[in-house]
Amino acid sequence: MSKQYVLAIDQGTSGTKTLIIDEEGKVCAKANEPLKTYYLSNGFVEQDAEEIFQNVLSSLKKCLEVFVSNGGDANDIITCGISNQRETFVIWDKDGKPLYNAVVWQCKRSINICEKLKKQGLQETIKQKTGLVIDPYFSATKLIWLYENDEAVKTAIDNSEAYFGTIDTWLLYKLTNGKNYSTDYTNASRTLFFNLSTVSWDEELVNAFCLSELNLPECKPSSHFFGETNFNGSLSKQIPISAMVGDSHAAAFGEGCYVSGTAKATLGTGCSIIMNIGDAIKYSNNGMVTTICWSTEGKIQYAFEGVIVTCGATIEWLKNEFSLFADTKQTEAMATSVADNNGVYIIPAFSGLGAPHWDMNRKASITGLTFSANKNHIVRAALESIPYQIKDVVVAMEADANIELHQLMIDGGISSNNFIVQFLADLLNKPVVNIGIADVSALGAAYLAGLQQKVFKDLHHLQQLQTEKKILHPSCDNKVQQWYKGWQNAIS
Repeated sequence: MSKQYVLAIDQGTSGTKTLIIDEEGKVCAKANEPLKTYYLSNGFVEQDAEEIFQNVLSSLKKCLEVFVSNGGDANDIITCGISNQRETFVIWDKDGKPLYNAVVWQCKRSINICEKLKKQGLQETIKQKTGLVIDPYFSATKLIWLYENDEAVKTAIDNSEAYFGTIDTWLLYKLTNGKNYSTDYTNASRTLFFNLSTVSWDEELVNAFCLSELNLPECKPSSHFFGETNFNGSLSKQIPISAMVGDSHAAAFGEGCYVSGTAKATLGTGCSIIMNIGDAIKYSNNGMVTTICWSTEGKIQYAFEGVIVTCGATIEWLKNEFSLFADTKQTEAMATSVADNNGVYIIPAFSGLGAPHWDMNRKASITGLTFSANKNHIVRAALESIPYQIKDVVVAMEADANIELHQLMIDGGISSNNFIVQFLADLLNKPVVNIGIADVSALGAAYLAGLQQKVFKDLHHLQQLQTEKKILHPSCDNKVQQWYKGWQNAIS
């Protein structure tokens, strides 16, 4: 019997990554195709919906070429999973033609819409129904803006001839030539009009947003049969699309956040933390949003999500503006060259503070400087600010969910800095796990697709695949907790 392979497409803001993964979870081929984003005036951020689709096809073709050149047979690819940038959406007409550019999650055009919704007293209703807060980040407010400001969109919606979809839905529609019109629970849960309790669109909210005539896709679990495609002839046969999932949720699944008390942190320019809180909906009093973590047929896991605004950006700032080092890889040695931070703390509120503080008016600061402080102490303080912020979020999540963190999975570029990772394990007093795979969103989509098609037997089977993961256990250094008290004083 020939080997079976799973195709994974991760359509992100900056481009599309395509991976081909075997039965053992090994990456056999991968490719990346950059995607253009249009940053316009007034905080508008858009992408061309047709360009997104062609970008996916280009990335796929590159990946297939690599796979075949390595001796692979494309006929052995039996299924596909898709992960995607979550809140970005497209609206198209009955002929499948986009009525407007894709509106990207970063877009801030709907600030005034958000204020109007708050004045209408919808905040608590939206939180209880969707788990979210009223913010331009989520799709609905920008969709309302289009309805109020673009005549073609308004007319199509009023005539029930407008079709809404996050990027997963748009790709499914295009890949199946309009035959399939669905989304998954994770993407739906980021729109601001999906009811977490009923796992369906909330009619009351859709009506409150004046969008009652809008066509909405059918909502399904992330691991589910969504349709079949040959990717516009790139494959010689039709294969099932058996998973669709938002990228952060896909990363949580790829990292192994299968049970409550497991969490993942993506350490990049900023930081997204998702903690599995089990099969019951819970709400945060500390600035976290409630969302679907992941879902299979018959099983739904919920999550808290917290966003830290500035992590790796602090390190880049020290390099670019102060030239304290030439390469960020040098920071690990600089931090370990001193015994501690010498009382220096950096509060990286360059764009305000995210969860759990949510102080967007806060400015960045450096405290505790004396003549005995040198550049190594400042660099160490910058690195330490990352674990400190993660600890703040984890403590808040544990309190809100009444669940203790078991272990933290990490990914992202900064996860290669051993000082940060060990400091994080010591600070949390929990194991920190790095599975050593960069493309965890694509991996999660592949796992969910493979589960649906029985390439992977169950969650236990998936856990056995991650044999090369690196686990850092906390040391017995109690000084870290004292340093954290210094951070708490500095940030308060």
